[in-house]
Amino acid sequence: MTTSAQHSFFRRYLLPGFVFQSVVIAGGYGTGRELVEFFLTQGPRGGLMAMLVVSTVIWSATCAVTFDFARRFSAYDYRTFCRRLLGGRWWVAYEAAYLAFLMLVLAVIAAAAGSILEETFGISYVAGVLGMIAAIGYLVFRGSRTIERFFAGWSFVLYAVFVLFFILCFVSFGGEISQRFAAVPAGEGWFLAGVRYAAYNLATIPGLLFVMRHVGTRREAVSAGLLAGPIAIIPGVLFYLAMVGQYPEILDRTVPANALLETLGMRWFQLAFQLALFGTLIETGAGMIHAVNERIAAVYARRKAEMPARLRTGIGTGLLVGGALIAQFGLIDLIARGYGTMTWVFLAVYVVPVLTVGVWKLARGGSDRRLRPGEATLS
Repeated sequence: MTTSAQHSFFRRYLLPGFVFQSVVIAGGYGTGRELVEFFLTQGPRGGLMAMLVVSTVIWSATCAVTFDFARRFSAYDYRTFCRRLLGGRWWVAYEAAYLAFLMLVLAVIAAAAGSILEETFGISYVAGVLGMIAAIGYLVFRGSRTIERFFAGWSFVLYAVFVLFFILCFVSFGGEISQRFAAVPAGEGWFLAGVRYAAYNLATIPGLLFVMRHVGTRREAVSAGLLAGPIAIIPGVLFYLAMVGQYPEILDRTVPANALLETLGMRWFQLAFQLALFGTLIETGAGMIHAVNERIAAVYARRKAEMPARLRTGIGTGLLVGGALIAQFGLIDLIARGYGTMTWVFLAVYVVPVLTVGVWKLARGGSDRRLRPGEATLS
């Protein structure tokens, strides 16, 4: 396979999954608090079943339908996608929910970024938040191509760090991990926990459809979607297995990642892990804000105009400042209450519609050819 063919394969089959993983991680398992809240509370075995049997399957199925729907109707921004899916004025429900979720995730990112640099590097909390804002603002200003490259490159860094993290934890307290799995029964709510976790993380998918411009056929779209679930969940599974060794004490830690790093006692790896995590916070913020800009850019395009670069940066900065202000409510409350509420909202306005109406519209269309830009008319 030539270098050009390898690059094409990566963009068509793997890039959508890596972009999804890049946006999921900060709000999905970057600090470890999310894994505790949704999974470890169900016991080690229950949580692992919820991740692998429920969340991964829902992610893959929903991504497969979403990606093919976007390809079929040339819907590469969430406004166009939701208008095709929901029709009429119902698509506005998704946008309202997405913007609320965006502010919540940005608040989590701001709180985590400030804490990481303050606790690990001795840099002030405010400087950490401002540094994150500057980095995200740069990516948003540069646009889709730069964001795609950063997401893909940093995903490999992230995978390497999480694999090493698991190995170090397994070597240090692998016996405790095995004991916890053997001794603690699965909780009764593990299936519902997997559904809830999957639903709120899927909220970002319609906002990441700019990468689907590389996909040309139904086979490519569906394959990319099915691969997206495992690609996104594997680092989280490795992190989860490492946390099991510190169960149940780790349930009360605000940032479980820090607890594990302190237990390992390896300063060099603590610095490397937190640097990788800071990069993922930047990825998530940039990806979600870029989705808003792409939605606005689509409106400019219909008017035969181009969205000003300064407007992209201005929108990003405004959203980030708003998220930083919300961050004062604290990481635990933001995740426990905010994410829990958004789960049911996105089940109603996105997950259920795409797996029912979306599948029906794709089956009715029946075509596997790629539509030319502008060919699909909006409802």
